[in-house]
Amino acid sequence: MLSATVNRRLDEVFHIGDGVGANRVGGTPEEDQACELAVSWIEEAGLEVEVDGRGNVVGRLLGRRPELPEVWTGSHLDSVPSGGRFDGALGVVAGLEAVAAVGPSERTLGVVVFRDEETGCHGSRWRVRHAPLPGSYVELHVEQGPRLERAGAPLGVVTSIAGIVRCSREFEGRADHAGTTPMDLRSDALVAAARYVLRVQEVAAGIDGVVATIGQLGVEPGAANVVPERARLMVDARAPDQERLDRLVAELGLEDAHYVIPPVDLSPGVLKEEVERRGLVVVELPSGAGHDAGVLAAAGVESSMLFVRSLNGGASHSPEEDSSDEDIALAVEVLTGALRRLAESK
Repeated sequence: MLSATVNRRLDEVFHIGDGVGANRVGGTPEEDQACELAVSWIEEAGLEVEVDGRGNVVGRLLGRRPELPEVWTGSHLDSVPSGGRFDGALGVVAGLEAVAAVGPSERTLGVVVFRDEETGCHGSRWRVRHAPLPGSYVELHVEQGPRLERAGAPLGVVTSIAGIVRCSREFEGRADHAGTTPMDLRSDALVAAARYVLRVQEVAAGIDGVVATIGQLGVEPGAANVVPERARLMVDARAPDQERLDRLVAELGLEDAHYVIPPVDLSPGVLKEEVERRGLVVVELPSGAGHDAGVLAAAGVESSMLFVRSLNGGASHSPEEDSSDEDIALAVEVLTGALRRLAESK
């Protein structure tokens, strides 16, 4: 059964800010307020509080052997505009619940709130450059997709964080009168861009486990009665490993793409064992979204990630985001078991 404290805290942070859904965009007073709320929870739990130079918050339950590398859990409290109730917040709230359940251990346990995750994991990136890191990190997060719901599975163990590349493309044509220029004499930049959009769709659909999206498109001169002279678009391409990402880049001609983040493997072992101990089938899956766990893993921290089934077809970054109390309670139980084992390791 899900703890009343978890539900209450999720509600408290969800109702910060105005508008529909969660509105705690990174760098705003609403994100600051959410972090101040988290500090009050940490102090209520009797943990030591650290706020680093980027504003990341860490609550520590000191271990019997503080010289050993620390074990952390947590996530972020910023949101996209009109976001969901669980994205990020669940990892923080569940982390506090799990650390309290584990209690004092050999290793120091930490609950972290990373700042400004949604626009590029800025808090965790700062942390890996400027401050000491833990020995292990376990992040609990809603899946933000439909795979677990389709599989009928409450939990998923994340094997890797997808690599992301982005690249702009520009198509040149010739501006002409929309009413007087015959179709066979046109050089329409938007038509060329449309063919490329369909090519992106075709290539991505042909490589298992990858995705590619064109979410930005601009047309010049942008008048209804002028044949487009120029079209610009942005490609976002993602794959769970370097081999498939390289293939996607090559087939789409994105060799000049900017690498937002390379693919990174996680360490699923302890979470798999905790799921198996509860008689559940272990569902392993990569994450197509970036997470703070990926930043820490890339910096050499042993990082693992547990997904909770998202309902409503996997809706996320939306007020429609939902997960059941039963699934969340099970996830907190698995997280607690994983932290206990890591914290007692010599």
